[in-house]
This record gives sequence, structure tokens and C-alpha cells, in this order.
Amino acid sequence: MGAGQSRSSNALVVPQASQALDQLKYEVAQELGIQIPQDGYYGFMATRDTGAIGGHITRRLVQIAEQQLAGKFSR
Repeated sequence: MGAGQSRSSNALVVPQASQALDQLKYEVAQELGIQIPQDGYYGFMATRDTGAIGGHITRRLVQIAEQQLAGKFSR
């Protein structure tokens, strides 16, 4: 498996969101001061670090969805 390819079995509901989610992952990691491996292999990263990145991504996605819903229903 090459760089940028995921070993995850989780399929995206909206495949076009892949690039945006990848960008979000790098932004969150940078904010947390965590270095993502250049080769895309996460096996040597601490579970705590990968969990922190995932948790912050989830929070950010929920926040984005809430803002969109609030805008949609406030009309």
C-alpha cells in the first residue's frame, strides 16, 4: 500500500470528501503538535496520538454539521 492509501475498511459515504477529510486530518494534527508520518504508515505512532487526532476530527465534523443544520432551519 502506497502513501496516502488507507488500510481502513471504513468506506466514505461521500467519496468526494476524501481530500477534504485528509486535509482536516493534517490541520488537526498540526494544531495538536503531532507529526503525521510522510509514508502514511501509522503503525509506529502512539495510539494516544492517533486517537487524539480522530477525536478532534469528530468534534470538528459535528460542529460543522451543527452549523449547517442551524443555518438550514433558521430561515
